[in-house]
Amino acid sequence: MIRSKFAFWLAWTASFLVPFACFAQKKPKIIVVTHGQASDPFWFLVRNGVETAAMETDSEVEYHAPENFDLRAMSQLIDAAAASKPDGLIVSIPDAAAVGASIQAAVAAKIPVISINSGLEVSKKLGCMMHIGQEEESAGKQAGERMKGLGVKEAIILNQEVGNVALDQRAKGFRDGFEGPFHHVEVLRVTIDFKQCHDAIAGYLQKNPSVDGILALGPIAAEPALRVLHETGRTGDIKLCTFDISPAVLEALLKKQMSFALDQQQWLQGYLPVVFLANYAKYGSMLQNGLILTGPSFVTADNVEQVARLQRRKDANAP
Repeated sequence: MIRSKFAFWLAWTASFLVPFACFAQKKPKIIVVTHGQASDPFWFLVRNGVETAAMETDSEVEYHAPENFDLRAMSQLIDAAAASKPDGLIVSIPDAAAVGASIQAAVAAKIPVISINSGLEVSKKLGCMMHIGQEEESAGKQAGERMKGLGVKEAIILNQEVGNVALDQRAKGFRDGFEGPFHHVEVLRVTIDFKQCHDAIAGYLQKNPSVDGILALGPIAAEPALRVLHETGRTGDIKLCTFDISPAVLEALLKKQMSFALDQQQWLQGYLPVVFLANYAKYGSMLQNGLILTGPSFVTADNVEQVARLQRRKDANAP
């Protein structure tokens, strides 16, 4: 009788464990949709982080982005991702007015969504579980204050994605930290095409010889600026700084051809949300932090070697 009761309770307990075991063994499907192009070294590292996390969590992960900075195309990619009913969706939010409705539709369809990189201010309002990135305006202000401390008086900001709210916030913050009676800023609109960006910078500097500082809003604009300064013999004469890092930016910092870069650790922005959503799909567990800050941290000639070593390790571990 005792043995019979024990067998009954063992079978009853096992009947509850079976669904949980199956739940834990599920291979999650996660889709990532960002506004950044594959040609941009910044987004290459984001994707590197995504793919590393996919391998480590044994998840099926797709990464999508428009060929050019095209918010309508990005919105359509989010709609297509939601229609496939993934276990999780990761998005950047360069402009809530353009992609917000698509994100809200995904949330309404009960798809867990995490935002990364841009969109901190609207992430929660759109229904995202959390945001992973940096406070762009605050980072911009710190960059402006630091450039002013370098003695710069006339600066230009290189904006390669006009209409990207996060870049506008960086520029606004920079103005707040830099501008004054004797400190002036202009925004130069450039493109992601290397030659077009190079020519725009070269032309502007030729017409405005008093410029003694350049802030690039990303490596894709910083790298053509490096070339222009080298060709015109003004490396060091014009202080060059950038948001975000790339191999070329790290090399320039090592050679002291740039003053500083702001690192928001974009590899983590790709890696962390995949890990979080994979565990949520498998076990139903999720961090309750609404915001995880990955930056900014300033990279200068004093600490660039450490950052470069980490970067090389990430590149070597890429799938």
